Formats: sequence, C-alpha cells, structure tokens
Amino acid sequence: MADATWDSKADPAMRLRGITLVVLTAFAAAVSPPASAQEVSLDTQTAKPIRGVIELFTSQGCSSCPPADALLKTLSDDPSIIALSLPVDYWNYLGWKDTFASPRNTERQRNYARNRGDGAIYTPQAIVNGVAHVNGASKTAIEQAIDDTSKMGGPAQVPVRFWQERNTLNFAVAGDPPGHNPREATVWLGVVQMTGSVPIKEGENAGKTLTYTNVVRELTPIGIWKGTPLKVQLPRAAMMQADVQKIVVLVQEGRSGPIIGATMAGLW
Repeated sequence: MADATWDSKADPAMRLRGITLVVLTAFAAAVSPPASAQEVSLDTQTAKPIRGVIELFTSQGCSSCPPADALLKTLSDDPSIIALSLPVDYWNYLGWKDTFASPRNTERQRNYARNRGDGAIYTPQAIVNGVAHVNGASKTAIEQAIDDTSKMGGPAQVPVRFWQERNTLNFAVAGDPPGHNPREATVWLGVVQMTGSVPIKEGENAGKTLTYTNVVRELTPIGIWKGTPLKVQLPRAAMMQADVQKIVVLVQEGRSGPIIGATMAGLW
C-alpha cells in the first residue's frame, strides 16, 4: 500500500483539498465485480465499453463554438462516448470573460499540441481519444476520428470501474491486456457539471444564451498506472461541490497521450 497526498500549496486553484489518496496496487489480477450491492456503480456507461472520449475546447467568446457545443450535447447521449466540455480562457480579451473557462483547460489543450508536434490550437477543437484533433462542430470528422483511433486501441483497452461504498469513492483500473510492451499512464479525475446555461452580454456571442454539457470544472491526476491493476479510494466529501453531478476518470499514456481507459459516473 502506498499513500499519495495532494499538496494544496503547490496548486491553490485545486478544490479537492487535503485529500490523501490511498493507492492499493495489490488489487485483483483483473477488475472483478464488487463484493456487495453497495459497491455497484449507478452509471449505465460502465455497462458498455467506451469507444470515444471527446474533449471539446470551446469558449463563450468564440462565435463559431455554439454549433460545436450543441453537437457535444447530442454526442453525450451515446453511452459509448464520453463527451466533455473544457472551456478555455484565451478568448477573454474579446470583451467577454468566459464564466466556465480555466487556465488548466488552456494548458491541457497546449500540451496536446506539443505532444502531437503540430502546434494546432483553436476553438472549437475536439480532441478524440487523446490522439486526433478535428473541428468540434463536425460530427462526421469526430465519428471518423473515433473510428480511426479505436483501431489503434482507444479507451476500451483498459477497463475502468467506479463505485460508491458508504462514504468512499472507489476507482479501479484493470491491468494491461496481454501482448503490450510496458507502459505508464496518468490516472486523471475530473469533476463534471452536467449542464449550464449562460447569457452572454458582450463579445462575439453577445445577446445569446449558450448551453454547455458536461463542463469539466476540475481535472487533476490522482495516480500513476504502470500496467498492473490499481485501485484508488477517495472520501466522498471531497467531491461535494456546488453544481457538480458527475465524475470522469481517464487513463492516459504519459500526461497528454492516447487515452486507453475511461469511465464517467453520477455522484448522486
């Protein structure tokens, strides 16, 4: 057993404060069914393998983003897709400060561009399975990117489970399937606001009321996966934030590489 403690002084913006993450590497050889009915995840997405994780980098100050925001809502209705909205802050100078934007989202988008080596940063940009970037308003391009990246493995490679037991949130990541060379991945935990409507008073979208789906309010690493089964436990109280209804877990090679495992689940 090893404990990993998040340092709030190193990151004052993070809201998951004072949490000790209990990482149990001596887990079962595969992610087994929960031992009791209390441990069963209430989220139906765990019943179907995830074929696509879509991260939409968007902005309330971007006039071409509303169609992408609406498409993300449609895509989120597919239980085999995890569709996330990550508003960025670099369009705030246009006269409207994005009420959901986070510099963490901007940095994540930049890290993807650096990792790919193409420097492509724009809105609306959809990153599919941590690999491909496409126009976030193009359903055809997104579906094609899901198909292409799934052929390389995709998020169905490593099963991820979530369940609640009393006052504890449990996250279990299976071991690497046979045939893979040793690899290492970051386990990310995000807290998600399911929906939010914002009346825009200034900027390119002035006069519109925009609705957002699955807004990532925080995304932070909670562990390192090294190919062997991993379990992480958190106190449930750590997730109790206003407007937050879901959590998302992403298993991602490196910090900005392919997403090889994922799940999203309700907290209430």
